[in-house]
Amino acid sequence: MKTLRTAIVGGGKMGSIHAKVYDKLDNCQLTAVVDSDIEKAKKIASVYGCKATTDPTELIGSVDAVTISAPTIYHHDLACLFIENGIPVMIEKPLSATVEQGRRIVDLAKKHNVVVAVGHSERCNPVSQAMKRLDIDAKFIEANRISPYPFRSTDIGVVLDVMIHEIDIMLSLANSPIKSVHAVGVNVIADNEDICNARITFESGCVANITASRLAMKTERKVRVFSRQAYLSVDYFKKQGIVIQTAPNVNVVEWIKEHQMQDDFDFSEVNWPDLLNIEQLEVDDREPLRVEQESFIKAITDPNERPEVTGAEGLAAIECAHMILDSVKQHQWQ
Repeated sequence: MKTLRTAIVGGGKMGSIHAKVYDKLDNCQLTAVVDSDIEKAKKIASVYGCKATTDPTELIGSVDAVTISAPTIYHHDLACLFIENGIPVMIEKPLSATVEQGRRIVDLAKKHNVVVAVGHSERCNPVSQAMKRLDIDAKFIEANRISPYPFRSTDIGVVLDVMIHEIDIMLSLANSPIKSVHAVGVNVIADNEDICNARITFESGCVANITASRLAMKTERKVRVFSRQAYLSVDYFKKQGIVIQTAPNVNVVEWIKEHQMQDDFDFSEVNWPDLLNIEQLEVDDREPLRVEQESFIKAITDPNERPEVTGAEGLAAIECAHMILDSVKQHQWQ
């Protein structure tokens, strides 16, 4: 297999993490790191023995794939530069700062037949991968992603910084066009919203309720999914979850009906969890960013493969996020 020459654009924390992942992949060679701050670029480049530069145009003609981990406001211009020159890009979430920019990226990629992947790493979380294997038809989704203030991504609010993960997962589970969005949010510390709750209804009838906060006292990343086939409760932070599937629990319903007919039966002595067939979600321990990068590389080398999260899916997440932000503006507190 051909060794792909790769580069990182954005020498911050995420750039350093992506560089480390690329270094682990057998069919990739990290050749350059780009950042407007040359010292940041040099710091990462020195670890992997590659080039450091402040000029992204120097990558044209010398790399086969680029990961963009620069601030969101630069995603559009950087992505277009590489796509127009036939270079596949992995763009850290969110895809772009605006819906219009996201559409231009996706349209340009289609025009030039260039692979675009979006770094929604939670889709590559072992818990998400396990849920994906269940192939359930979600009817209600509840997601909570809260954490202490991260002291980063101050150029965007909690919706594009944090909630975007849940939006992407929710869209993949619901698999239906959005019918309506109702949201409330408030900024406490930053200029943009720090806390937000959104309720999203889909044309299929599925409903999603999402809460995101970067002002919490603890970190919590949990999702609950109701469907006809199963109930799921998963913890992204702990990488674990439970599944209560319908079929194995039909006998529980019959048992309850039978004993309800007995006037003297005391249900207070029954421990509900003991009745249920509860399964632990089968979760492997693969590194999400590695899964993400491997799917990106496979999509480049094999036309039959696709990235874990495509540019079109990244655009859908941006569109939903801005619907939420528009709703927040309409429900401003006085």
